[in-house]
Formats: sequence, C-alpha cells, structure tokens
Amino acid sequence: MSEQSIVLQGVGVGRGAVWGPVATVRPAPEVPADEPVPADRAAAKEKVLDAFTLVAKGLRAQAQGASATVADVLKATAQMADDPALREQTGQRIDKGEPPMHALTAVVASFAEMFTAAGGYLAERVTDLNSVRDRVVARYQELPEPGVPPLPWPSIIVAPDLSPADTAALDLDKVLGIVIEQGGPTGHTAIIAGQLGLPCVVRATGASQLGDGDIVALDAAHGTVTLDPDDETRAAVETRRAGLAALAEATADGATADGHHIALLANIGTAEDAERLTDAAVEGVGLFRTEVLFLGATTAPTVEDQATVYTRALAALGGRKVVLRTLDAGADKPLAFVTQAGEENPALGVRGFRLVRHAEGLLRTQLEAIARAAKESGGTPWVMAPMIATVEEARQFSAMAREAGIETVGVMVEVPAAALRAKDILAEVDFVSLGTNDLAQYTMATDRLLGSLVDLLDAWQPALLDLVAATAAAGVETGKPVGVCGESAADPVMALLLTGLGVTSLSMSPSAVPAVRFALSQHSLETCRAIGEVARKAPTAAEARAAALTLVDPHVREVLALD
Repeated sequence: MSEQSIVLQGVGVGRGAVWGPVATVRPAPEVPADEPVPADRAAAKEKVLDAFTLVAKGLRAQAQGASATVADVLKATAQMADDPALREQTGQRIDKGEPPMHALTAVVASFAEMFTAAGGYLAERVTDLNSVRDRVVARYQELPEPGVPPLPWPSIIVAPDLSPADTAALDLDKVLGIVIEQGGPTGHTAIIAGQLGLPCVVRATGASQLGDGDIVALDAAHGTVTLDPDDETRAAVETRRAGLAALAEATADGATADGHHIALLANIGTAEDAERLTDAAVEGVGLFRTEVLFLGATTAPTVEDQATVYTRALAALGGRKVVLRTLDAGADKPLAFVTQAGEENPALGVRGFRLVRHAEGLLRTQLEAIARAAKESGGTPWVMAPMIATVEEARQFSAMAREAGIETVGVMVEVPAAALRAKDILAEVDFVSLGTNDLAQYTMATDRLLGSLVDLLDAWQPALLDLVAATAAAGVETGKPVGVCGESAADPVMALLLTGLGVTSLSMSPSAVPAVRFALSQHSLETCRAIGEVARKAPTAAEARAAALTLVDPHVREVLALD
C-alpha cells in the first residue's frame, strides 16, 4: 500500500475482497425549511396519503422480482408505508395547519425515537422507516425516489446506510461490493450482503466522503476500505478473489485433515432459500428461521399455510438434514397478534418458547404443521425451540413436540443458564444448538444489535467460550449432537476451536462454507483441540484469538487473510 493511500476502518462481512469505482446512492430529498402551510389542507393531505400508497405499491413491485430474503424485508417495509398510525398522525398534523412535509418528518421522528428506545429488531427498522419517509417526500415533490442509481459499469456501492428497498434495486451483475458508514454486522445490509456473497464493510467511518468514480479496495476480512489502492493492494485483492473462488469449487463434506467429520450446514429463512441450496455443497440446513413466515402478518398462519412452506423446504433438500427452529418471536421480532405490549425490557421478557405461557396454541399449530410436512415430503426434520432457560422448559417442549409426532427434538442454548445445565437439558432432548449471537448478548448484558458495543459481543470473549465449552462437553459426555448456528460458526478460526471443543455441526450463510471447509481440511482434530485449549486460557477476547492464530497453518492464514 502506498503512503498516500487513505484507509477507512469498519466491520467486515464475509472474507471477500474487491476493488473498483465507487457509486454513491442518490441522497434523500430535502424538506424546505420555509415550506408553506397549504392553502387547501384537504388536497395536501390527500396528496401525502397518495404518496404513501404509491411508495407501498412500488416496494411490493420490487419485492416480486427480488430474492426471497430481500423480498421479505421489502414487504415488511411496504407494510410500514401502509401503517395506519403513521398515515393518520401525519394527516392530523396537516389538518391542524402544519406544512405537509414537516408534518411527515415530525411523525417519522417520533416513531423512530420509539423504535430506537425499544432496541433490537425495531431499532434496526429505523433505516427502513426513514427510507419510507424519504420516498414519500420525493413522491410528494414529484422527484425521483432516492437510492442506488443505474450502474453503467461494475461498481462498489457506498452510502451512509442502505434500506432493503435500496438493496433490492441493485443490479447484482454490476455490484462488486457494499460499503456503508452506519449499520452493524447484524443489520439488514449485512445480512443481505452475506446471503448474496457480496464483500461488505459496515460502520466504515468516513465513507460518506467518498465520491462517484473514486477507486477503492474493499477488504471484508479485515474490515478496511482503501482509497486509491496501489498495484500491490490490487494484486492482493485479485489473489484473494481467485483463492476463494477455487475453494468454492470443493464439494467434500466437512472434515478435519485426519477425517473427523463436522457437518457443514446452511442458515435459511424461507422455502425459496432451501430450493436455492439444491446444488450447494452443504450437508443440509442447521437453522430454518421459521419466524420469517410470521413476521409482518396480522394473524397467525394456518396449519395448511405453514405445512405448505415446510413441505417445500424439506422436499427441496431431498433427505438432507433440516433443523427447524420454532417461532422465535417477541423482543426484537414483535408479532401483531401475539407480542405483549408494555414490557419494560422485552429482550428479557416473553419471547421464543416463553410464548407458550399465554399462546400455547401457536406452538401446537406449528408443530402440527411440521409433522404434516414431514409426512407429505418423506423427510425427517429436526425441530428445536428457542430461548430455553430451564430443564422444565426443555421437558415441556420435548413432550409437546413428540406428542405432535416429531421424532428428533432439540432446544437452543442461548441463555447462560441453559449452557451451565446443558447435561441435564440433554437428558430431556435429542440435541442442542448453540445460538452464539443471543448467548453473547445475555452473557455480556449487551444488546446484540447495538453497533457501538460490538466489542463486548465478540465471539472470542472468554466468558462466552467457557459457556460454549460447557455445552459441548455435555454433548460429548451424553453422546448427543451439539451444533452451532450463530455467526461465530462462519469464522474459520472459531470453527477450528468449536470442532476442538466437541461441537458436531456448524451452520452459517452458504457463502461462508467454503472458507470453513478449507480451514477444517488443513488441521487435525488434535490441533483443533489445542486451539480450543490455548484460546480458553487467554484473559481477553483479543488475546484468545491471537493465541488461536498461532496454531493455525500459515498457508490457511494467508489464503483466508486471517491475520
């Protein structure tokens, strides 16, 4: 890298690297400070409400041509544009004599404040809420909607943030990567970039200063964006791209160098996601987030509706392992028809399996649908419940699932209490799966969607490693499977550590599988165990990862840019 190069630091998503010209998104239209009060308030109100309707219609039209993951969030954003409270409060302000766009801005600001205070999933939706506002303002002013412009050539998209609608508008044949100044590693942009296999850097401070046509090198593995990269940096990018492309061609099952098998699985949210895995080199699905079917719905999906989706997914995988997580709603994923209002701290409230306390029928209906899908598809799904904290809860879920006809029953370990008593919980079920995202959140008392505290949520935090190790040890002792389906499974070095601890399967975004497969294939089980041992002796997260890296093969470190 030349001395003149400016390097922006952020948080990387994936391991890819790319270089090319910048393309910035169209800015949001400005609301005039001196916007006048309309002479005809009724006509102005009608024009604003029409703008809401047009925005919702446009978002749904985009959803029709988008991938399943993007389509789901586009539909949710369209529902936001249709939200009666948002429209009604804006109209009321106009009726009282406020300028239309000032009225809209004030209402959206109040909603954004509520979402931010609620935290979690709702806080992440503030970007979508602001996107609706900006689109309505543009429609009202009869201007082009803000977002990504048509790309004349392959480019790296740079923006303060991207809404799902912006992402859905991308011409993927011409998008090299994504850089955003805001957001976080679990936000919509990061998730969609991971699903699409696009190199991405979020929280890249200073990215908004980049301009159209600037040449940058994006390195997701190191979370860097280099302005005016020199020949050496460009060559390193091309070497990484070629190396990762070669790894993606491998199709062998996951295993260490000495033949110890580790199942490499995919995380999905829809039947369409499952169908896209038909030719993918994964051994099945380790996490089917079934709540995607529920989010945004005003009433619970019927047994028939759910069974149709689950049957499609099971049939698409053709007998491969499929682990379905029952409804994980509440807290950051509220449902209109079940989430309780007024919880002061919803992340610690009625969420996940705890919904059975006041909506048992919701879970029983889902279990019936899964059992029906198993019969119709000929598959044998594994089914697990989220947010299990006690042996009693594990026992209760196991009884309900088996009564419904589910053969293989498990639970998620996301609460420290469950990790500490994993052996007793495994006495009640057939397997457990570690959700390291939530486990980190509850271990470190830190909102996992709050980007400013991302260091506390590091998967290498010693306390978190201890809980993972305790759960894996319980699996080894009882002879039952212990999987990991949190983001840590996608880290090649962490994958080695987890294997060494006794974890039996790793589930991640399909685009992350090749690097993990390669890392495993180059290390023996003995080395994996040694990595786990040295990492757990370290007093800090940084020292734990550094200690693990000393035992990683130098060639693997070079190919995957792990240093």
